[in-house]
Amino acid sequence: MNTFPTPLITAEQLSHRLDTDNLVVLDASYFMPAMQRDGRSEWQQQRIDNAQYFDFDQEICQQGAEYPHMMPTPELFSDAVQALGVNQNSDVVVYDSLGMFSSPRAWWMFRAMGHEAVAILDGGLPAWQSAGLPLNTDAPEPPKNGNFVASYQPDMISDVDAVLQALDDDSAVVLDARAASRFDGTEAEPREVLRSGHMPGAKNLPFMGLLNNGFLKSTEKLAPLFSELANKDQRLIFSCGSGVTACHLALAAHVCGYPDLSVYDGSWSEWGAREDLPLATTASNA
Repeated sequence: MNTFPTPLITAEQLSHRLDTDNLVVLDASYFMPAMQRDGRSEWQQQRIDNAQYFDFDQEICQQGAEYPHMMPTPELFSDAVQALGVNQNSDVVVYDSLGMFSSPRAWWMFRAMGHEAVAILDGGLPAWQSAGLPLNTDAPEPPKNGNFVASYQPDMISDVDAVLQALDDDSAVVLDARAASRFDGTEAEPREVLRSGHMPGAKNLPFMGLLNNGFLKSTEKLAPLFSELANKDQRLIFSCGSGVTACHLALAAHVCGYPDLSVYDGSWSEWGAREDLPLATTASNA
């Protein structure tokens, strides 16, 4: 049963639920390599009380994959989150240190693994600190193992074949969360081995336009952004650089009532690396 009325929870709301027996709080902080920050070490130094570290970049991902932090198997996911104390009946709250950068990826992963009782701390750790709420700086303690067993929802994760099909299908729309300059091919990709540009037929909706200082914008401000690009009877597939910020689009579309949503797991890390896949460099949404 999902006890969260929306996918977002405020710092104040979370503070009132911290003593709830079935609550599990997870720090899902992830940083781009250029930032030279380490999410796990920062979590070890300070965290919301009882928060465990959800590492989707190195641990809770497909091991040995060609592309970054690909979705793990249901078995790996189950084992990993059981070790974080997650049960079948747990209410899970995910947050990150940048406000809202990597936490939507963790939120989408839980939903894709069949766990709907998951919410994102709106504004992340900065919002918690701004509210004057306490952080635990003691050495983290391992939780009691949980009993969560994943029930994978394959429609929520798309592979390259599904994206190719969607690009030629009027009943589907592919939305790219990267900045317009990367989408247009006028800015080089952060990962140097990747081509610049976008999938022919994809539309651009930069994820930063969905946020306001690390908080998700209101539905009233988000809805027009999507209605210009898609309608609610279309299937929406979201892409980005490596499957992280695509989840911001999935979150915002979900909040706006779009029912058929999927994230392209390989995203531009795969598409940009494969010379056999088509490439376009036209202006955004031309």
